[in-house]
Amino acid sequence: MPHRGTWAAFTMIPSMKTDRLTIRELADAYKRREISPVEITRSCLERIEQQNPELNAFITVTGESALAEARAAEAEISRGEWRGPLHGVPLAIKDLIDTAGVRTTAGSALYKERVPTQDAEVVRRLRLAGAVLVGKNNLHEFAYGGSSLVSYFGDVRNPCDPSRVAGGSSGGSAAAVAAGLAYAAIGTDTAGSVREPAALCGCVGLKATYGRVSSRGVIPLSPSLDHVGPIAANVTDCATVLQAIAGYDSADITSQDVPVADYVSALREGVKTLRVGVPRGYFYDDLDPDVASAIEQALSVLGSLVAGITEVQLDVPTDRTLQAAESYEIHAANVARSPQLYQPETLRRIRTGENVSTADSIRGRREQDEVRRSIRNVFTDVDLLVTPTAPIPAPAIAELKANPEALRPVELNLLRNTRPFNVWGLPAISVPCGFTRSGLPIGLQIAGPHWREDLVLRLAACL
Repeated sequence: MPHRGTWAAFTMIPSMKTDRLTIRELADAYKRREISPVEITRSCLERIEQQNPELNAFITVTGESALAEARAAEAEISRGEWRGPLHGVPLAIKDLIDTAGVRTTAGSALYKERVPTQDAEVVRRLRLAGAVLVGKNNLHEFAYGGSSLVSYFGDVRNPCDPSRVAGGSSGGSAAAVAAGLAYAAIGTDTAGSVREPAALCGCVGLKATYGRVSSRGVIPLSPSLDHVGPIAANVTDCATVLQAIAGYDSADITSQDVPVADYVSALREGVKTLRVGVPRGYFYDDLDPDVASAIEQALSVLGSLVAGITEVQLDVPTDRTLQAAESYEIHAANVARSPQLYQPETLRRIRTGENVSTADSIRGRREQDEVRRSIRNVFTDVDLLVTPTAPIPAPAIAELKANPEALRPVELNLLRNTRPFNVWGLPAISVPCGFTRSGLPIGLQIAGPHWREDLVLRLAACL
């Protein structure tokens, strides 16, 4: 492969499949000058140019600035100024997250020309880590859905089967990672919007404990449930990105000042002492047969690796009153002023919170605080919980388009198993767990106690 970067000593290993390297492997290759950050960034941009017309995973591609960032990273690394494993690594950002000087649209006509003047805190941290930002990912408008079929910028398609949904709301982020258009992406998760698309696209998605990753500079959907998290091709990459973005932000009222573990080192600690809980019932009811089979096989394997597997009973929160009220409050002024700029289905969903009373909102917040406190008791007897991520594989786009009334019920089903962990505020990850007979990815969800992302990542790495 000819060199198009700037390193005089650059020598690409001919047999190296760079799109299959982990972020850590890529970082090591950079330091050894076997691969150029400019070459890797150019390769990602070429794949975006080739595949994005079909997948529609990006709304904005920042090619020129990405190459400039890659050249700067290359120069710094060559001087021995290595910032860490994300230095010179191409990443993508969900277009709900502010990027200074680059439009952030939330997938909506309302914000189609909105250009922030400041980076969101997670973007600031990624820039400090030396990451190269290749663009902004398409999404379900304002993150209010689980299919990414409702966007001013068009449908996102699943790289595993473009006739299927990519999931949502971070559908473009998951599609970009699964297709190799970026080495990782940052998404948001209010009811499963990182984990569900990761499961449907066959990659890894992590939502840390509520308050672990700053949401400052992220357009909100429901502030009491919103999380920001990484999507990556593997667990190690997910841990690496989380390491860069986790930690206290004193300017974010939802952020908590709790020490951050060494997530990558935790992956080497093993799982033989861990006790796994399986919450049968709600999370395991009405599963697609292929999903059910894959999950049971995974549990069978886990049984030989961990200290034990125990069935547990959980009272699962299903009320959406608080989320509806918060979402309406955020959008009320724009809905009154410019309703025509919303997609009709998004407008309908937002207006479901219009008549929620203040008393009901307060009650919902109090109940959420109570369940976040009481869920701690579950982890007296087990260390982690394991469930299917989504009860069904990725639905066909044509079927949902032919029957629009089915879209919301299907999305709620896709998010059924992920949403409770947002209410509880627990860290949760989705990892690949095989395929259906037709080749569609299946995801397995692992959740742990508050602030124990390290435990979640340990078991995820084992799988």
